[in-house]
Amino acid sequence: QVKPQFESQANMNCGVFTAIGYKTQVVAGTMYFIKVQVSNAEYVHLKVFQSLPHENQGPSLVGFQTGKTRDDPLTYF
Repeated sequence: QVKPQFESQANMNCGVFTAIGYKTQVVAGTMYFIKVQVSNAEYVHLKVFQSLPHENQGPSLVGFQTGKTRDDPLTYF
């Protein structure tokens, strides 16, 4: 759901966009830290906020880190 937001903010067009792992942090909703494969050897880390269900809002991309590899640890940022 956040692929268009990432592509727009990073000025990238991703043929591949596959999540391969994630962590969560509970705040006033849930913050997801997601490792995403965007090409054969390139990965990005996304920070996505999902508000509480009663707020009826979709996930929003809060931040991202590019230039990651499959082996880079997924950390809070």
